[in-house]
This record gives sequence, C-alpha cells and structure tokens, in this order.
Amino acid sequence: KNETVSCASCHIIEAGGDDDLPVSIGINGQKGSRNAPTVLNAVFNFVQFWDGRAKDLQAQAYGPVENPVEMGDSWDNVVKKIKNNKFYNEEFNKLYKDGVTKENIADAIAEYEKTLITPDSPFDKYLKGNKKAISDNAKKGFELFKNYGCISCHNGVNIGGNLYQKIGIFNNIKIKDFGRYYITKNDKDKFYFKVPTLRNIAKTAPYMHDGSVKTLDRAIEIMLRFQLGVNEINKNDIILIKEFLKTLTAKTKEIE
Repeated sequence: KNETVSCASCHIIEAGGDDDLPVSIGINGQKGSRNAPTVLNAVFNFVQFWDGRAKDLQAQAYGPVENPVEMGDSWDNVVKKIKNNKFYNEEFNKLYKDGVTKENIADAIAEYEKTLITPDSPFDKYLKGNKKAISDNAKKGFELFKNYGCISCHNGVNIGGNLYQKIGIFNNIKIKDFGRYYITKNDKDKFYFKVPTLRNIAKTAPYMHDGSVKTLDRAIEIMLRFQLGVNEINKNDIILIKEFLKTLTAKTKEIE
C-alpha cells in the first residue's frame, strides 16, 4: 500500500528464495506469524502456504496483497497502479485479451514463479549417473536419510511439498500454531502442516513453520526425535545427513 513491501521483499531469489528471518516483516514493520517458505521450486508443491490454503501459485499470489500484516493493500488499488504504469499496461494488453486484471496479475506472477526451479543440484547429477557429483560422506548421509525414514515424507521431485504431516508424531512438541486446523476446523488437522521442500535447505535458515530453529543441525535433530521417534541420536549421523542435504543446493536457471 505504501510502496515498501513486494513479493521480493520476503522471497529473495539469490538468498534461497526466502528472507533468512524467523518471520517476515510486512507493512509498517509488522511481523507475520510464520516463516516465509522458499519460492524456489514452489511450482512442485501440491498446495501453497504452510497450511495449504492455496491450491496453486496463482491462488497463493492473491493473499499477501490484501493481508493487513503483509502488503496491506487492496486488489482494486493494485489494478489501478498497474494500469497507470505505461509499460505494464501495454505489456498486459499484448498478453491478455482483457488487459490488466487481478486474475491476470496473479497469473503473470505465477508464470514467473514457474521458472524458479533448481534442477541441477549435485544430488540431481548423482542420480543421473555422475557418482563423483557428491562426496562419500554425502552418500552415507543419503543412506541414513533413507534408513531413518526421513524419505517417507521428504520424497519426489521436490524432496517434500507433496503431503501434510503432523508436527510431533512420536513425541509431543509444544507449539501454539494449530496449522491446517485453522482452514478445515477439523480437530484431526491440529498441528498438521505442508511438508516443506528440502531443495536448497542449507540456504533457507531459520527452520520450521515459525522460524524457531536457527541451524540445520538442530532441525535434523528435532525431526529425528519428534517425527521419527529416535531418542538416542548419533551426532555423527546428523553431520552426515547435513552433508547430504547440502548437495540439494543449486542455482535457478537463467531466464532466456
């Protein structure tokens, strides 16, 4: 509303697609309640937002504009602004029959976000047959990742992002956010969140839905203890799993 917050304020492409803050800062310095998820590879998520309230990237783009804590604007006002910009107005009229509309703006944002993929990580190259693409320690970490059961939730092209899961399956963990329950009002959905992607995870600290976990080592430990029921944790295993996770980092493809 006051020209201080954009999508790129909270989703910095060069910094892993997030903002490296526990929770993002919106209009007039207001703080959100959840950690900004990476926008990189978001197209592969089965839903958007931690609670899955948006079915796709276009639906997700509608939300922040009118959220009073984020951009605090109205779509009517945004449409007027874009129409008053000669460059944007001309480009939208070239691309869309009805020119500048709320729907077309969200569609354009979504089409851009679809390009923000990182398909050439060292681990991708390893899967394609280059056995030297990752270190021996990373290979050991991958085996542990599978053996411990991390892969039961973090799988598929996005190594996550394709199901909901409860935080605290084997051991209760104290959190105030009820997650998906706020959307469904079903008690069974309390503490359920979308499983995040692990691509570029080494660049997207802090972790968890509330950004309360500062380091990747601690995030791995919490997942082992509360999600997988591992009470006696080998510290060296955490180091090796981290080495594997670091191989999931890659840059976005250049837009031609």
